[in-house]
Amino acid sequence: MDGHAAREQNIEWRQIDDAWQRIESWLERNAPATFASLLPGASEAELDELQESLGVRLPVGLRALWSRRAGVGPDSTPWFMPEECVLMSFSGVRRVYQRQMFLRQQDLEDQRRTGSTEEITVWRPSWVPFAAMDADALTGLCVDAETGRIWYWCEYAERRVQFESLTDYLEEMADVLEIPELAKEARVGLMNGFLVWGVPLDEAERAAWEPLGG
Repeated sequence: MDGHAAREQNIEWRQIDDAWQRIESWLERNAPATFASLLPGASEAELDELQESLGVRLPVGLRALWSRRAGVGPDSTPWFMPEECVLMSFSGVRRVYQRQMFLRQQDLEDQRRTGSTEEITVWRPSWVPFAAMDADALTGLCVDAETGRIWYWCEYAERRVQFESLTDYLEEMADVLEIPELAKEARVGLMNGFLVWGVPLDEAERAAWEPLGG
């Protein structure tokens, strides 16, 4: 790695670290239940093991994030991140990546069998999932290790770029939490000590949900 690339990675690491510190400080003060659900950070050895098991280089931004917090615990945690997501554990990351790569291989075989030349992006080997929108992780967000962009995926094969970088994603989250006007616009609230991104669908949960900023 040349000096310029190393400096760029160091800058990205600091940006992710700073954004997450802002988020975590807010959670500790205002959403103790969400704060308590966060798992400890991963070690370098654990990150290297995850990287080896996936067979893809982990983006520096994800290494920075996961060194702070490696997902949430096994108990159900409401969506507390933008796009109504929750941070995935390493076991969830492995499961989703392997499932999506299997589906990708099936799709490629179907295309070869039918002679189709249509390019369909089911999954790319460089996509590393990190946040899920549902308990089965059939919908979520992943970081493209080659470009740094965050992609949305779902079980219905819809794929789109959602954020230009993990830094943008986390800084937007930190900004929304710290500026009540932004939180109100983003429909973010608190429920029984949890931060909840989006209004709950369940009637009882919705009754307990209070929007930030009034």
